[in-house]
Amino acid sequence: MRPIRLPEPPSVGTLGMPEIFEGGVYSVIRRAVIIGNGFAGTENQSIGLVRALGLSNHQSIYRVTRPKGGINEWLHWLPVSLHKTLDYIIRRICGYSRYPVIVSGKKPVHLPSEYGVSAGLSSLLEADAKQIATMARETFEKDGPLLVVASGRDTISVASSIKRLAPGNVFVVQIQHPRSHLNRFDLVITPKHDYYPLTPQAQEQIPRFLRRWITPSEPPDSHVVLTMGALHQADAAALRNAATAWHDELAPLPKPLVVVNIGGPTRHCRYGADLAKQLTVSLQNVLATCGSLRISFSRRTPHKVYDIILKELGHHSKVYIWDGEEPNPHMGHLAWADAFIITADSISMLSEACGTGKPVYVTGADRCKWKFLDFHKSLQERGLARPFTGKEDMAESWSYPPLNDTAEAAGRVREAIAERGWRLQC
Repeated sequence: MRPIRLPEPPSVGTLGMPEIFEGGVYSVIRRAVIIGNGFAGTENQSIGLVRALGLSNHQSIYRVTRPKGGINEWLHWLPVSLHKTLDYIIRRICGYSRYPVIVSGKKPVHLPSEYGVSAGLSSLLEADAKQIATMARETFEKDGPLLVVASGRDTISVASSIKRLAPGNVFVVQIQHPRSHLNRFDLVITPKHDYYPLTPQAQEQIPRFLRRWITPSEPPDSHVVLTMGALHQADAAALRNAATAWHDELAPLPKPLVVVNIGGPTRHCRYGADLAKQLTVSLQNVLATCGSLRISFSRRTPHKVYDIILKELGHHSKVYIWDGEEPNPHMGHLAWADAFIITADSISMLSEACGTGKPVYVTGADRCKWKFLDFHKSLQERGLARPFTGKEDMAESWSYPPLNDTAEAAGRVREAIAERGWRLQC
């Protein structure tokens, strides 16, 4: 019997190429699974990347959750699988009814409604690697490959397990540095400052006996995508929609409109009442050149910081302080602000603001250390941000090429998927 010979495929650029030459349904990624940890800052990165890849309308969101209450607040540094095992053992020993439930202030932050995700954890499925991998295998012939995007330390084991269980059916992207064994993923997207431990300055700060435990242990390879800041959803289309939605409230305000975003202290960027007092003095100094000043706080902001700023600035005619009630004006602020003043702790808020091309001033960077300090140094070297001194003329406008990490990372994902012989649905 003579072998069957297929006709030669049409030349490149010919429209209407039959699916048999493109790999058919088996090569087209039409859907995405997001693995989150319940914290807006990390989940927003995954959702932003999926949005940039054009799959927002075909995404499913799962969450890795940790046990809460009692001794669990002391076990959050453990790998999530070990944490859950210890929680189960403790509950079996102590009895469920006698197990102490003490809720601390460190709760997962639910995504606000403008991010396109319902708020409660109960509305999302618990991430189960075996279940997701099985779904990817069983639906492969009908729906094609599955894009899996995960972000945050607690999602690493789930994402890598999905890749191990269904290697031929998924493309797995891990956002933020997974600490070790990067080959567990198809692509890793992480900020450049996560490689700060390899710099000579960091090596001087790390005791020799600890160096092997500090990640990363080696330079990035070809399947690592380095960004300046954090990925997010505040692209041009989102800002246009926000400009329309917030037009009636923000457009009439006197110009320049200056937005102040205040986060909260972190391990590598510590501050408290001292920064709040310094910031209020500096803001009072620049009010003369502001048309309007709007201040927003995050859920990490300490009460003492909030109280100081509210007391000193809350009654000024030019100042509006958001009370935390919905709707959240954050996207509207990004669209309508003429300039931003942002605390140094929040890489996410700074990344979003620097994506607008508008003036960004940073307060509190002198209180940061380690990779946070490296991040702020990089922002200033690229002309994306300046230190806030309180001596600025806020009517002075300056600009720069907007930070475009999310779109650039999405482009690298498309390239890597193409190298795999697949493509994203257009």
